[in-house]
Amino acid sequence: MKVLLLNQCFYPDVVATAQQLADLAAGLAQRGHSVTVVASQRGYDDPTVRFPKREIWNGINIIRISSLGLGKSTKWRRAADFGSYLLNCVTRLALLPQFDVVVTLTSPPLISFLGALFVQLRGGRFIFWIMDLNPDEAVAAGWLRADSPVTKILEWVLKFSLRRADRVIVLDRFMKERVLRKGTPADKISVIPPWAHDEVVHYDDAGRRAFRERHGLTDKYVVMYSGNHSPCHPLDTLLHAAERLQGHPRVAFCFVGGGSEFKKVQMFARTRHLNNIRCLPYQPLDQLSASLSSADLHVVVMGDAFTGIVHPSKIYNALMIGSPVLAIGPEESHIADVLRGAIGNGRSGIVRHGDVDEVVNRLIEAAESTTPLDSRRQELPTVQFSKSTLLPRLIEAMEPRKTN
Repeated sequence: MKVLLLNQCFYPDVVATAQQLADLAAGLAQRGHSVTVVASQRGYDDPTVRFPKREIWNGINIIRISSLGLGKSTKWRRAADFGSYLLNCVTRLALLPQFDVVVTLTSPPLISFLGALFVQLRGGRFIFWIMDLNPDEAVAAGWLRADSPVTKILEWVLKFSLRRADRVIVLDRFMKERVLRKGTPADKISVIPPWAHDEVVHYDDAGRRAFRERHGLTDKYVVMYSGNHSPCHPLDTLLHAAERLQGHPRVAFCFVGGGSEFKKVQMFARTRHLNNIRCLPYQPLDQLSASLSSADLHVVVMGDAFTGIVHPSKIYNALMIGSPVLAIGPEESHIADVLRGAIGNGRSGIVRHGDVDEVVNRLIEAAESTTPLDSRRQELPTVQFSKSTLLPRLIEAMEPRKTN
């Protein structure tokens, strides 16, 4: 089977969608399929980083195309980058032959339209793998009005992609409900969450000690937010808790990753002279276990308006290493579902946005606990979050169904 994968991010980029798509591409190649990827030549978080225009990786043919590389500091810069990438993508797709299967993700948002149109013109099957839902996300974030002409155009584009898709992959039950409301038949939809990187992510005691020593965290109770810093995951409650705990001798906050809000975290710490906050870039995959293991508690955040629109996947790696998790966000969300299943007592333990007192109280209680670290770590049945469980399900959903 000849497979074309379309997304802005791919290996060796370290953002979550790049890692998930790289796993899919490698899994398809291992099953004997011929895989071609069209992605961006520029780094997603740092557009000054450039990857080779052509590369063969694990038998996968990677074609990387250019964009303006203006960055994410303003909406117009982000839009210009998306637009230039999409225009170059159209040119590249015009030169490609027919594929048996075309798979698109959702970065940039209109890439699914190009995949659907390519299949309509060339033939083949179209698989729409939705990582975040637009224009719903843009409206929820306040970037677009619900009744604006641009929103209506983007909604038409989304529905065209959904209609043309032979299979729609969504990440949770809330996203499925949104897609159903847009007129997509239920039998076209598969719910498959992102997976933890269990082949490389595990609790690493030596890595924990080395990471904490390297960053001056040896004797601290480390509260970590690791991953994309996005307006969809507002960090105000956590940051104000860090400000309140500035004088606590043990509690330290570590923000690891990137994204449009990362500089705001740095600015918050700098302008308030908070020496209990560390800001670190995305960690290479081979250092991820050490980074994640260095935390005593991981924080997962989702904005109240984004249930069924975005799906913070950082929770799976946190649970894979057995870390306690503090969730800040809506009570009804996939995060609550995952925590109820993991904790096993029917409770999600989520704190609502704005409840700084509750966050501070929980962190003080945890930091001052005399329970040994090994007892605080949770030995959870994580097979349901595992790549070895979920990747085969995804590939099976993309392969032609066998008939007797």
